[in-house]
Amino acid sequence: MDKLKALEYFMAAVEEGSFARAAQRLEISVPAVQKLVGALERTLGVALLERGARGVRLTPSGSEYLDRCRPLLAELDELAQAERRLKGSTERASGTLAVAAHPQLAHHVMLPTLPRFHALYPEVEIDFRTVHRISDVDAATADVLLLHGWPEVPPDYVHRRLGGAHSLIMAAPEYWAVHGVPQQPAELAQHTCLLMRNPAGILLDLWEFMREGKTVQVPVRGWMSSNAREAVLDLVIGGHGVGRFTELTTRDHVRSGRLVPVLLDWEVQGGPPVNLLYKAALRGAPRLRAFVDHALQCWRELEARGDTLATRVSTDRPAWHLRGYGRASAAVRGRR
Repeated sequence: MDKLKALEYFMAAVEEGSFARAAQRLEISVPAVQKLVGALERTLGVALLERGARGVRLTPSGSEYLDRCRPLLAELDELAQAERRLKGSTERASGTLAVAAHPQLAHHVMLPTLPRFHALYPEVEIDFRTVHRISDVDAATADVLLLHGWPEVPPDYVHRRLGGAHSLIMAAPEYWAVHGVPQQPAELAQHTCLLMRNPAGILLDLWEFMREGKTVQVPVRGWMSSNAREAVLDLVIGGHGVGRFTELTTRDHVRSGRLVPVLLDWEVQGGPPVNLLYKAALRGAPRLRAFVDHALQCWRELEARGDTLATRVSTDRPAWHLRGYGRASAAVRGRR
């Protein structure tokens, strides 16, 4: 058994959530992925992945093994990048590259690093767009996409699931002073929570928390909801209610004291994974290889910061997303 290749296949299966998508990304057959991952499990004497009709997910042993392998896999990825740079040293990265990203990922992940990319590859011209879904018009013609959620990946794209951002429950200090600071997630049901709708129009009124293996789901409500994150954020900063936002996009507000996070001993769940997609037909183009390597390096830098990314991100679509509920909380009522 090729141990390094087995690790690569295992990692791809974890990131993609299925053997089929891992095989598509690796450009090999599904049985080849299944065979090598199975051989790795037999060698270790434990099951690393749970197989199911909806794909695969890590077992507790698989999660522990992956955590121990991550440093090695990161080093191997850096080595592969170095080899590609050496191999492509005579192939100058040039031409136009169409890049699309979700607005939050654009402003807080990609745009701050584009000058660095330009300094390394001055002959690459970036056509940058912001999109919300892969079905958006500007997304359809993009060469590289960075998106939230669980996208339906076209067959001509390579898909890598990167992880997810760490979310926090926040309000202005003035709001907490008047209404009190919740000590348990269930107390949020008594607060004014200003809510967002996702691009599919679903109201995100079900906030989920986890601590020491215990999961708590809290249906919340308030007097205002919006598909515009900045509108909700402005009202929360103004002291008009409680919001759920990612730490990555609100760090400056927390540092300045404009927002105060609460329930920090609970991990906020339900944040969508971040996805990197790029056109398979262009994978050999130096400009695409350079940008994909750059995007992965940006994400590794966020991981190194430690507190910006979620420790658990579901690769499975939640029930409210699968069934297309108008409200996320309907998924809870539907199970009763």
